Amino acid sequence: MADLLPIRRALLSLSDKGRLEELVDALTRNGVEIVSTGGTAAKIRDYGAVVRDVSDLTGFPEMMDGRVKTLHPKVHGGLLAVRDNPEHAGAMAEHDIGAIDLVIVNLYPFAQTVAKGASRDEIIENIDIGGPSMVRSAAKNHAFVAIVTDPEDYPELIAALDSGGTDLAFRKCLAAKAYAQTAAYDSMIASWFAFADQGQLFPPQLSFAMYREEELRYGENPHQKAAFYAPAGPSAKGIGQARQVQGKELSYNNYNDADAALELIAEFHDADPTCVIIKHANPCGVATAATLAHAYEAAFQCDSVSAFGGIVAVNRPLDSATAEAITSIFTEVVVAPDADDGALALFAAKKNLRLLLTGELPNPTRPGLTAKSIAGGWLLQSRDNGRILSSDLQVATRRAPTEAETRDLLFAWTVAKHVKSNAIVYARDGATAGIGAGQMNRRDSARIAAAKAREAAETFGWGKPRTIGSAVASDAFFPFADGLLAVVEAGATAVIQPGGSMHDAEVIAAADDAGLAMVFTGMRHFRH
Repeated sequence: MADLLPIRRALLSLSDKGRLEELVDALTRNGVEIVSTGGTAAKIRDYGAVVRDVSDLTGFPEMMDGRVKTLHPKVHGGLLAVRDNPEHAGAMAEHDIGAIDLVIVNLYPFAQTVAKGASRDEIIENIDIGGPSMVRSAAKNHAFVAIVTDPEDYPELIAALDSGGTDLAFRKCLAAKAYAQTAAYDSMIASWFAFADQGQLFPPQLSFAMYREEELRYGENPHQKAAFYAPAGPSAKGIGQARQVQGKELSYNNYNDADAALELIAEFHDADPTCVIIKHANPCGVATAATLAHAYEAAFQCDSVSAFGGIVAVNRPLDSATAEAITSIFTEVVVAPDADDGALALFAAKKNLRLLLTGELPNPTRPGLTAKSIAGGWLLQSRDNGRILSSDLQVATRRAPTEAETRDLLFAWTVAKHVKSNAIVYARDGATAGIGAGQMNRRDSARIAAAKAREAAETFGWGKPRTIGSAVASDAFFPFADGLLAVVEAGATAVIQPGGSMHDAEVIAAADDAGLAMVFTGMRHFRH
């Protein structure tokens, strides 16, 4: 078998004909016979090139609304024949099967059809059968056949045509891409059948179709490798689809932290101006105020030490006043729906700051799955899209919360949902006063959050920490009264927690003794 193989006959079947003319020009000037299917053949003739219909090659017309046109021995025999195998060569001669040296295929636009909200019948009709069959046949026989499924490979293909043929290394690369393409395509179809058509949350078999968007400098640590992949097919917009206006390329940790910031700020998509500051995927300050600049100031004051080098997200287009405040300290990434010209000019002076504009914020109640790899497999679960309204709250103590306390309780609860467990969040007047995250017991989280509030009071010259008179959220129940007593000691007046502990009565009694209002949600928000 020779390494460099000339192209004498090519079969083209393209749903995306955007770059067809350059292909036809290259094939024609190199004397390649072009065979094609219906719409592609008509377009080739529009360019004035000679093309042979696949029906002429097979001796059968395209039929059944185009479902059957390339599923024929004269196509697949021409693709699969091992050219230096005497038996294969004999079969080709006996049945008048000509070799096909090149296949260029775009599969039917299944994902795009689903994304536009097409009917079930239209979606089914956009499941390609002949295309993937040709792709797989050509890829299997890459020793003799080149299979092109990615338009990004057209320039290298054209260069190969002009140089006399394709070499084995190129054909192997094309074959690997081709199988990845059909695997992703089948995965999208299987996912649609399972989730959209059959309503199965956890089907018996599950595969993910992902496309590499970017190789990253390294992972969480410099000795780890990393890349960013985006899902194939229709998906919700997120950090991966945000427009990066400026700054260095995003690192693994930038992506992770920016995603945490976006998911939390999305909870406030219809709220007053809100700012979130994230550090190591945990909120270190969140606030809602009359303006974004005031919201940033209040969020920053919650934990000004952790805010250094953090990720900032806002729920409104950025203005110059907010941009000026954000750029007054070192900030890694800023995430916003948009930014005005004044804000863009201020950020431009900070060359290393990454500015990501997302457009519309994602819907925090959207369905979906999250995945975590473990040794020997994966854990999948539905997204934590649970929300609590004031009407859902169950008053557990003698005293019910005031209207102002209820607002702060729900605010703190929303933030706690995005804090690593065990999570305690103090909030007052629409701003976090202290956040305790990721501790092995809830009491320590409460104490750490209170200590941060005391430090903030000292830093900014307040007479007392903002935990005095605050509302407190706990992402899970207090197993004993000690955690509740810690928030009482910090000066909190109201508590929101799921309830459900064996020691609820003890905790409620402690709250009543302290004069606290406590409400149960019946919902937990563990985040590990």
